[in-house]
Amino acid sequence: MSDELPADGRLCFDAYQVDLRTGELRKHGTKIHLAGRPFQILALLLEQPGELLTRNELQSRLWPADTFVDFEHGVNAAIQTLRRALCDSHKKPRYIETLPRRGYRFIAAVESVPPDAGTKPSSPPPDQHPALAEPCSEWVGQVATICGEAGRHYVLLPVTEEILGEMCNCEAASDDLGISLLVADEKLLLVSCGTKVKILDASNAALGCNVRILGGQFVGERAFAPRAYLSELS
Repeated sequence: MSDELPADGRLCFDAYQVDLRTGELRKHGTKIHLAGRPFQILALLLEQPGELLTRNELQSRLWPADTFVDFEHGVNAAIQTLRRALCDSHKKPRYIETLPRRGYRFIAAVESVPPDAGTKPSSPPPDQHPALAEPCSEWVGQVATICGEAGRHYVLLPVTEEILGEMCNCEAASDDLGISLLVADEKLLLVSCGTKVKILDASNAALGCNVRILGGQFVGERAFAPRAYLSELS
């Protein structure tokens, strides 16, 4: 696989800024860990926003030496990791749209970042709030439903936000053994889609919420649910 990025320079969309030269993703100036194939897929999508990036093109550019089975597993895991980093949803995408059996398309507006623009966020006007200030305090105490991508019956919920970072690192490195060890240590909980959870803390709502699981094998346990896995929040 080539480590070369498809373009040079800095791009931005919504609250995110991508530096294709250094392989960095930031949100409101805060660096978000995203490396390896998930970042390379993002770079390819940003190379032609609004255009279809086919699965065949992904395979030829990023998985040229792998078998079809390895590619299918790898690209699905990489897209999931990328969506989590962008707090995006498969069912209601803001950034990455899936075209079934064909590929993916970046659907948000993309702009170039001026060369002299810094990475620190500017202060919003007094009457405005940054995107992180989602309606989070209102969510505390609400009941949400765990959801996954179409066709999936289970999701892995990390027990803390820190374990989410470990899980994303394992997925980016295709470290299935690392994921299995986290599951064996019950640092990752296998939770059925459709399970109800109660929101306990939403101070980092753009990334996810701390929740109490209300049903299934792990009823009563606490976990950190990525925002893309939470539905029916108002």
